[in-house]
Amino acid sequence: MFCNQCQETSRNIACQKMGVCGKTGEVSDLQDLLIFALKGLSFYQNELTVKKANSKEADDMAVKYLFSTITNANFSKDRMIEYILETIKLRDVLRAELEKNGWESNGELPEYAVWSFVNEDEALMKAASVGQLSIMDEDKRSLSSLLLYGIRGMAAYLHHALVLGYRDPGLFAFIHEAILAYGDEKKSVDELLGLVLKCGELGVTTMSLLDEANTTTYGIPEPSEVNIGVGHRPGILVSGHDLKDLKELLEQSEDGGVDIYTHGEMLPAHYYPELKKYSHLTGNYGGSWWKQTSEFDSFNGPVLLTTNCLVPPKDGYRNRVYTTGMVGFDGLNHISDREDGRGKDFSGIIEHAKGCQPPVEIEKGSITGGFNHRTLWSLRDTVLEAVTEGKISKFVVMAGCDGRHRSRQYYSNFAEALPKDAVILTAGCAKYRYNKLITDDIGGIPRVIDAGQCNDSFSLALFAVKLADHLGVDINDLPVEYNIAWYEQKAVLVLLALLHLGVKNIRLGPTLPAFVSPNVLKILVENFNIGPNTDVGKDIEEMMK
Repeated sequence: MFCNQCQETSRNIACQKMGVCGKTGEVSDLQDLLIFALKGLSFYQNELTVKKANSKEADDMAVKYLFSTITNANFSKDRMIEYILETIKLRDVLRAELEKNGWESNGELPEYAVWSFVNEDEALMKAASVGQLSIMDEDKRSLSSLLLYGIRGMAAYLHHALVLGYRDPGLFAFIHEAILAYGDEKKSVDELLGLVLKCGELGVTTMSLLDEANTTTYGIPEPSEVNIGVGHRPGILVSGHDLKDLKELLEQSEDGGVDIYTHGEMLPAHYYPELKKYSHLTGNYGGSWWKQTSEFDSFNGPVLLTTNCLVPPKDGYRNRVYTTGMVGFDGLNHISDREDGRGKDFSGIIEHAKGCQPPVEIEKGSITGGFNHRTLWSLRDTVLEAVTEGKISKFVVMAGCDGRHRSRQYYSNFAEALPKDAVILTAGCAKYRYNKLITDDIGGIPRVIDAGQCNDSFSLALFAVKLADHLGVDINDLPVEYNIAWYEQKAVLVLLALLHLGVKNIRLGPTLPAFVSPNVLKILVENFNIGPNTDVGKDIEEMMK
């Protein structure tokens, strides 16, 4: 095992025996092998694309299985082996299709285009030789990893758009190109760097596509107050990111005598008109993903994990956890995917909820969010007036991820220490570090402006781009600072997207990525002036200049 894709990786080097996330070494190695198998799929898909006969199934499979390798999504060894076998099977179907139409390879085929296995031991033996450490050049390994983690984040966002019927051929083409480039020793450092920067460009496209899919399907988010207390009926707690899963659960449980609560990154569901209209969408329970080990326990009812952010469950509530989609953990209840155009069947979890006690109340009150880029843009004159009159000195983008490490207390301390005339722009679960601490406003403008899920960092970036264009200035001349918290691969994509948009002087923490080599870091510093956050007082002093 050698895994350094998340911020909490062991000693900020790599997890090499057991993942800090709870992933076993076997599952980690099998995820490396799944990428190796996907290279074979992408190899033949590219050949079919030349002939304008590319496979929709191969596109969807690449996205789906990349998503399965993201942190805290799939811990199941059996599911990983199943995915590898399905990838190899489709790979061979694509090859047969090519050969039927007269295709011949130019020389010896690469190993990933032909390799297969007959048993689990053989798979694990091969898996140990195809991970990051098989890339000998440190800088190529660093850029290959940055590229792979970027497209994993892209696949997560694209998957959510796909289930709503939104596609973009250019995104699939790049994903296949990037999969093939990963670990390709023939690629130069400059070529790999170009692909990394292109990943940022297409990251903007991906988040824009998902924004279109979500807002067209569920309406434009509205500034809303969300209850954080509890009702008196049994409940179902929904975590993850998949709004379609939540919508179908709301439809099927509408007259079932149970309440639906959101957790973690599902909080922004309360901002969408087509979701908030359900009266039994009662509120948001608890905070960030890493607190689930206590909050799932006190919730009393069943919990639905729709995407990544699963922490290996404790025995006290294990029998109440249901997974669906790409989430996998052996021994948990799993709700099957949609078939033949029908929705998922949530009847089992609804019946389970009816026999449970109501949630234990852990807090009271409400929190506010729902500031999509369209809403922000409609407020531009009010915002500019407040800045011109000196009521607002700075906007600080604190989007990104939350995590367990004690160093993340920095973000709570930072937010509380900001001058009272500074406004925080946020998206993602990082908001839970301060969205219940800072509840005041400046002339009706909340001091914590929540755009939504982590993909809605796009809203904050787009607002800055449009505002800079509106004022005729460079984006870096706006009174906006960036103090970004990262944890997993979607945050990697968001960072690359910001770089593509020309944003400089980003502070990144609580640690710099372990997979970035000294030379690659030097490139990022020289071109974008990326640096680590340091001391709260020092960082605020620098930002307020």
